[in-house]
Amino acid sequence: MIFDTSGLVAVVTADDPDHRAAVNAMTASGGPFVIPAGILAEAACMIERDAGTNAMAAVLDDLAEGAYTLDCGQQDFPRIRELVIRYADLPLGFADAAVIACAERTRAEVLTFDRRDFEIVGREGTFRIRQTPRGR
Repeated sequence: MIFDTSGLVAVVTADDPDHRAAVNAMTASGGPFVIPAGILAEAACMIERDAGTNAMAAVLDDLAEGAYTLDCGQQDFPRIRELVIRYADLPLGFADAAVIACAERTRAEVLTFDRRDFEIVGREGTFRIRQTPRGR
């Protein structure tokens, strides 16, 4: 399972409206759980803001212990570039394109609650979005 920022924030932030759906999706998936390097800073900022420093420290502990894998580096840059240019009319951006490139390469599902852009790009059939009910 590849985490988009919204998926990771929902897992870590207990009072997030999508927390239960995110945890259930993780449980159903069973892993492995991958955080693309391209979204780590964005997610960290939101986790620290919404859940606090201790929650971010727990994510870092989980990364250090191997509960999550940090992935999606240099080999994905050509595909990220292609996606950013091809979908310039969407607010796709680098972070979302990094998630998509990682999911395509690993053939894993994406856990996201910001589906609009992912569903548009997903019409290419190159990756799957984890179907989860919104907690809201």
